[in-house]
Amino acid sequence: MDPLPPRLRRDVVSFVRRSTRMNESQQKAWERLGGRFVIDVERGEMSTAVADGARIDWDEAFGRTAPLIVEIGSGGGDSLVPMAAGRPEANIVAFEVFEPAVASTLGRIGREGIDNVRVVVADGAQALAKLFDDGSVSELWTFFADPWHKARHHKRRLVSGGFADVVAAKLAPGGVWRLATDWEDYALWMRDELDDHPLLTNVHDGWAPRLAERPVTKYEAKGLAAGRTIHDLTYRRVDAAQD
Repeated sequence: MDPLPPRLRRDVVSFVRRSTRMNESQQKAWERLGGRFVIDVERGEMSTAVADGARIDWDEAFGRTAPLIVEIGSGGGDSLVPMAAGRPEANIVAFEVFEPAVASTLGRIGREGIDNVRVVVADGAQALAKLFDDGSVSELWTFFADPWHKARHHKRRLVSGGFADVVAAKLAPGGVWRLATDWEDYALWMRDELDDHPLLTNVHDGWAPRLAERPVTKYEAKGLAAGRTIHDLTYRRVDAAQD
């Protein structure tokens, strides 16, 4: 049995909920494709919260059984959609709280003609804990999460020891967590929070090489133009029986 039960408080969220106003093309994409690709979940008290006891049959949602990949904070789908196109054998669940960004993702999905993505408008960290069985996720992607620079806001950072407990519980043995950030202080924070976790191992014993299939998004390009270094990390879920 795993020594650490999953624990995660979501009283403080790791994102800022921005305006939900869509432009005309986003609205059309939502109306045309939302019913097919956006999964509704039972809500908690907050609009982005997932209710206790909420359940989703992911095999039914995708119409097939396949390895599950989860992305938290998929934005407008800049990396999600091309990466999903390159993983047709996987079912990919993306969480994003900004509805216009989800609509942009839907537009990209439609243009690329892919069918292996489902999007949920919800707090992804909370949803990971509630909507997935233990040991059911083959990969988790958290790329360029908000770094919350000010020390008093560090409690809002997505990557934490508590969240790592949830990730370790939901990943299948051998499953991987892929992270990337363009802020060095957040990269070092991630290492501090994750390197000593008993159920996760740093695959590269340091920084990971850039994931070749992850495209350079507009956000990442801005970081590079500003002179920031991109730090990638990869952690693997280890078998507790080996500890």
